[in-house]
Amino acid sequence: MQFTSERRLDDGVVEREFTLGEIPGILWTPASASASAPVPLILLGHPPLGLRKMYPRLVARARHAAADGFAAAAIELPGSGDRPRLAGAEQAGADLRRAMEAGEPVGDETIDALILPLVDKAVPEWQAALDALLSLPEIGGPVGYSGGVISIGVRLAVVEPRIVAAGLFAGSFVPRTMFEEARQVTIPLHVLLQWDDEGNDRQAALDLFDAFGSEEKTLQANMGGHTGVPQFAGEDAARFFARHLR
Repeated sequence: MQFTSERRLDDGVVEREFTLGEIPGILWTPASASASAPVPLILLGHPPLGLRKMYPRLVARARHAAADGFAAAAIELPGSGDRPRLAGAEQAGADLRRAMEAGEPVGDETIDALILPLVDKAVPEWQAALDALLSLPEIGGPVGYSGGVISIGVRLAVVEPRIVAAGLFAGSFVPRTMFEEARQVTIPLHVLLQWDDEGNDRQAALDLFDAFGSEEKTLQANMGGHTGVPQFAGEDAARFFARHLR
């Protein structure tokens, strides 16, 4: 892990860009973070649209995390930004768009081809990033995962014991195999669902929530489309992480 730039934002948050091998990433730490007072960490999941495109939303989430005393980090997902495209992803994406434009159901094969290779590659990269981030003296854990492609969050919640709580956004298609993995999830969950999400199968999202094996799991459903998440939903998610990371 190599830091390539550093700047202090106007609220005192320190923003550092880094590379982990060939993977770009960004780390935000509150001004209070130090070797003598290490802070918890939230991994900021996001859709595979590229860090640069997602930056305004990511830095806003990171500032809120810092205000609560948490560090936050994001990495470039496989196939995003300047990273090589995943095999079959472009064809799967085209098939997805064609089905949605025609008002047809999206087939399982298309969902699998679009999501499963991304999960298989992204999760080990997140774990490698977590190794590097937790080696920094100013970051001490515990660790939460927030947002992003929900299937990545599900897999991480199953295989990564250092993640103690997850806030998930039910806004992406879910392969059927992920439902079995969801039954193995036991950490506390806060799941956000937009009831009228034009790009999401509402019933599948409800079924996935039902499948989670966690004793503590909360579903917050709000009216509106994919980008219509109300501000208070983010505040509720912040309170969830405050309960479990402090």
